[in-house]
Amino acid sequence: MIDGIKAVAFDIDGTLYPQYRLHVRIPWHFLTHCRIFFNFGLVRHQLRRTAPLPDLIHYQAILMSERLKCSTEKAGQLVDEIAYVGLEKFFKKIKPFNYIEETFKMLKDAGVKIAILSDFPPEQKGELWGLKPYCDKILSAEKIGALKPSKYTFGVMAMELGLKPYEILYVGNSARYDIVGAKNAGMKTAYFEPLWRRIFRRPLKEADISFKSYRHFQTLVLQ
Repeated sequence: MIDGIKAVAFDIDGTLYPQYRLHVRIPWHFLTHCRIFFNFGLVRHQLRRTAPLPDLIHYQAILMSERLKCSTEKAGQLVDEIAYVGLEKFFKKIKPFNYIEETFKMLKDAGVKIAILSDFPPEQKGELWGLKPYCDKILSAEKIGALKPSKYTFGVMAMELGLKPYEILYVGNSARYDIVGAKNAGMKTAYFEPLWRRIFRRPLKEADISFKSYRHFQTLVLQ
């Protein structure tokens, strides 16, 4: 195990499963609700630059209502029905990355705490491909009150785990939100490197380690 690391925390989207497996299933859903998704994306971008909020979901609904020209209640309902609950059915047929459960088991056997921290509701992914029993903490950035890359969100995760930030390795596929965010919070980082970076030999300098598969991750982190 990497020296000094007492917990490994994971992002979900693009980190536990390949995002293309979602994208190929939702074109019609996206096109049908493109106005909602477009404005939702703009609001989420704004929220990433906002200070921690006591009720991020409610504030998100307020921002959406301003864009959609409807009530806050209606805007929140639309987001829930289309972007949250509306996507749940697609995850039922999505498979995770190979060797992900094997990796979680090896981490647990090594005595390492495991956490999940996602910007989107973890419950949206159902049983998280059987990974829940291995997890010490499963956290939603929305419920914490600040989206990644906020240092506050990563700091709350560290407190929930009862550890110092430098004792945590955060694993993610987004350079801007996962790696830079966790790094700024004082954590070690593991970057799930996309194919294009490997092809063009463009490693992410901000990451402590980069890996191309979970078998590769095992060799870098656990051995």
